[in-house]
Amino acid sequence: MLKLARHLGVLASLVLSPTAALAYTGSRYNLPEGVTEISREVHDLHMMMFWVCCAIAVVVFGAMFYSVFAHRRSKNPKPADFHHSTTVEIVWTAIPFVILVGMAIPAAGTLIKMDDTRGSELTVKVTGYQWKWQYEYLDQGVSFFSTLSAESNRARQVGSGIDVTQVPNYLVDVDNPLVLPVGKKVRFLITSNDVIHAWWVPAMAVKKDAIPGYVNEVWAKIEEPGTYRGVCAELCGRDHGFMPIVVKAVPEEEFQAFLAAKGGKASEVAAASPVAEVEMAAAAAPAAVEVAAAAPVALSEADLLKTGEKVYLANCSACHQPTGQGLPPNFPSLVGSKLANGEAATQIAQLLKGKGIMPGFAHLSDADLAAVATYTRQSWGNGGSTVQATDIAAAR
Repeated sequence: MLKLARHLGVLASLVLSPTAALAYTGSRYNLPEGVTEISREVHDLHMMMFWVCCAIAVVVFGAMFYSVFAHRRSKNPKPADFHHSTTVEIVWTAIPFVILVGMAIPAAGTLIKMDDTRGSELTVKVTGYQWKWQYEYLDQGVSFFSTLSAESNRARQVGSGIDVTQVPNYLVDVDNPLVLPVGKKVRFLITSNDVIHAWWVPAMAVKKDAIPGYVNEVWAKIEEPGTYRGVCAELCGRDHGFMPIVVKAVPEEEFQAFLAAKGGKASEVAAASPVAEVEMAAAAAPAAVEVAAAAPVALSEADLLKTGEKVYLANCSACHQPTGQGLPPNFPSLVGSKLANGEAATQIAQLLKGKGIMPGFAHLSDADLAAVATYTRQSWGNGGSTVQATDIAAAR
């Protein structure tokens, strides 16, 4: 019984987590009107169909209640002896047909408009991962991952002791929001790296499946600056409820500053990385780089552990827990594990290619993978060796 209760609890968390998150993404009792032309059209269609359904309900239930009241046994003990009416049958067939056609015409126009990505001024590729999103500004060369915020991630852990009602935007906040310009038509290319996800932002009326090996297209033109939240709308695995979407719409000047900052930040990180120093030197002096590449500077153990902890909390703690204890049997403990204490090559191969229900993390950089491997091999009493970025690069 205890095991059954545990399984039911896990199932409830999968179903209810995204439902609870939606309390932050739209109206409490109705669809949000949204901040795009399409979202308002969708809202208008919804309201039109709502009132049509209300009118149908009034007519149908009104006829039922009248019949029950007016033809009750105490008033009319002798039942009517008519069989059917061809005219009535034609009428109640024609009326629904006319209603459906009347609703289909404007709905079809909106659906066609939703798929018309012509004239887009910006293209963003959205890739779903278990359990995070990757955003790539294809024309600007900017790319980053967006995962559940560290504060929400800590609070959701079993036994965290944190009052989740005190966590701002619990489960619907991320570390890196998708920043978009106001007043520009943005084209989204939506796909997946592992299983089927769905990218859904109610305020933008955008909801598309992210399917491995297939690219879906949709667009949005946000008219009002602000922060708009969404969730993955396709059951994609254990942490389906913990991969929120945050879109931040800003004026064009602020958007350009964001792009510049992303490029500048990447340069600063590269300048601080001994391995990246070699790559930077390659652009300026190819000959000198060949010498440097032959003997790359290794990161210190302290730097590896510091970076590795951040990478682990962002990518691994959901399954293996921040304490490394895991969630057996599906997610084994890393404390004293053979993997973390054994040959580094075995762990590197598993990090790159995955194993069982663990996905591969080849999309992470060599430096990040080396750091997280070192962190897991030397934390919680483990005594594994350090791993450098060159070890990861050699194993790819």
